[in-house]
Amino acid sequence: MSSAVTTKGGSSPNITRTVLVCLALYGTYKAIRFLWSKDSANSLKKRPAQRLPYKNWTKREISRFDGADPEGPILIAAGGKVFDVSAGRGFYGAGGPYGVFAGRDASRLLATQSFDEGITEEELDSPIDKLDDLSRDDEESLVSYVGLFSVKYHCVGDLVEPEQPEQ
Repeated sequence: MSSAVTTKGGSSPNITRTVLVCLALYGTYKAIRFLWSKDSANSLKKRPAQRLPYKNWTKREISRFDGADPEGPILIAAGGKVFDVSAGRGFYGAGGPYGVFAGRDASRLLATQSFDEGITEEELDSPIDKLDDLSRDDEESLVSYVGLFSVKYHCVGDLVEPEQPEQ
């Protein structure tokens, strides 16, 4: 004798409940996967058609790519490398929580985990910060950020001093 209870449609309440639980779990999985994906905040936005070529960049050159142009690339220099962080526009673009890092050599800010009011003309005209006064913890922090950027974003070159005119 079978002890299974069936409903009017002929299916067991346990099977129906199992199917509903599976559907709920699958929906939850898809939602979490979408929210945690690398570019979920920007996946629906238009992407640049081409990557920037790998080249040497000066501080003044990368300052033009600060996220103010909603369609243009966003560049950040860290540890002597320049990264196109456009995929993280929600973070590094104008008004983003880390927009202060965009369009500049953010090495010291990232190493010391500090923010300032933004890039200045004085900063653009000064030599690249050698970072020789960082603590060991600050150096490790910068290495971690460069590693993170290397994994998440495209490296488009090296940060260099501007060429001096011959005298």
